[in-house]
Amino acid sequence: MRNHHLSRLHELNGSSLLGGGQERIESQHKKGKLTARERIALLMDDDSFEEIDALVTHRNSDFEMQDSIFYGDGVVTGYGKVNHRMIYVFAQDFTVFGGSLSETNARKICKIMDMALQNKCPIIGLNDSGGARIQEGVDSLAGYADVFYRNTIASGIIPQFSLIMGPCAGGAVYSPAITDFIIMVDKTSYMFVTGPNVVKTVTNEQVTSEELGGAQTHAAKSGICHLAAIHDADAIQEVKNLLKYIPSSHLESSPEYPYFPSDESRIKLNQLLPVSSQSPYDIKDVIHQIVDDGSFFETHELFAQNIVTGFGLLAGKSIGIVANQPNVLAGVLDVHASVKGARFVRFCDSFNIPILVLVDVPGFLPGTDQEWNGIISQGAKLLYAFCEATVPRMTVITRKAYGGAYDVMNSKHIGADYNFAWPSAEIAVMGAKGASEIIFKKEIESALDPVSKAAEMEQAYAETYAHPYRAASRGYIDEVIEPKDTRIKLIKALASLKNKSVPTFSKKHGNIPL
Repeated sequence: MRNHHLSRLHELNGSSLLGGGQERIESQHKKGKLTARERIALLMDDDSFEEIDALVTHRNSDFEMQDSIFYGDGVVTGYGKVNHRMIYVFAQDFTVFGGSLSETNARKICKIMDMALQNKCPIIGLNDSGGARIQEGVDSLAGYADVFYRNTIASGIIPQFSLIMGPCAGGAVYSPAITDFIIMVDKTSYMFVTGPNVVKTVTNEQVTSEELGGAQTHAAKSGICHLAAIHDADAIQEVKNLLKYIPSSHLESSPEYPYFPSDESRIKLNQLLPVSSQSPYDIKDVIHQIVDDGSFFETHELFAQNIVTGFGLLAGKSIGIVANQPNVLAGVLDVHASVKGARFVRFCDSFNIPILVLVDVPGFLPGTDQEWNGIISQGAKLLYAFCEATVPRMTVITRKAYGGAYDVMNSKHIGADYNFAWPSAEIAVMGAKGASEIIFKKEIESALDPVSKAAEMEQAYAETYAHPYRAASRGYIDEVIEPKDTRIKLIKALASLKNKSVPTFSKKHGNIPL
């Protein structure tokens, strides 16, 4: 009798491990994709994964669905460790009904999300699904809404990661959209609300799935994709790397790793800026000199490249970095850069990750395109995010900090803790040339040599305002520092903010300009 029971158990478990069967597994492999279980095996530490609900089956008898029963019902759920940290995971199994979401499938996902929330652990979703299971009608739609609701409730409490490793279309896209980071696989994944056929019918546009919603499209154009991977294994490695910088919940501090101090001076920073303040340079060169060697992890690399966001370690402590990029559009703030920066700042603040801001910004991008696309409200998002953030916040102005962009980029006036400036910093309402042409317009026009007079007035304005010392004299800059000392100054500043606590007003929530 006992052997019979064990045989039955082994038989059922064996069936669940096969998903939709060997033929469909081979079909998945031919597409260059791994199966749900293979993906989980790559993600989790060896022998740490524990599956839940492996024997769940759907309960639908419409359209003769009772004749098609697969254990697990198209999604693998469970928990285990990633880099020795507890993680909860669900992986849609495309070999079973195309990974489509059913009532019971959704219940499995919701159960694992509830467990992640209750235990304050990150949740990772491996998405590969044809969408709602149409044979179940409204039950599948209800399942999606149940998942969306949990994504929203968990937001800011536990980190949520979405790996798009196949199709993700229609209503299914809104679950990943609510999560904190989306990683897509190039050429084998796509996301869109309506597919190419609907687009052609409605707008008469001819577009492929890849062009409409592939990894490169969302990484560079929409900003939906934070990281684009070249294959499944690469995507999984990316999320494992990302996890190193992020705590398990809002109750934990930013991760720390062993660090042994040495010579923290970075002499290269003294020679990094071009002689001309109009010449570009790569702010990532500055970042690499400031953070621990090899620790910078960039997010949204291909989107809104005029601002850089990412994580790094500073003396072993995880920090978030937001930096204007002079190499692209002179580092100007525009609609996309503002939203990109704001979203990143809010994530860091949600999970107690200190923020370092590197400033070289000539202002907000002018033009009808920007105004008509809401640069006012979009720029206000970045402003709001910084104002609201209570984590340790440090700023280094390397060169330009003009106009409202100076205020927005984590200035002392909006709550930054430490504000440093290099001697090359120019803090003013606008650049010397434009400002002098306005202030000294009459003098220039009436001069015998207007060109020489304009140059003279520009120099006069620059000597008065285009430096960091006026701001420092008013306490808006805490210290003007040599570039080579930037790293050690930031290490000391961060250490002094270890116990930072900011009292907040009792309220339901603010109304960020969405």
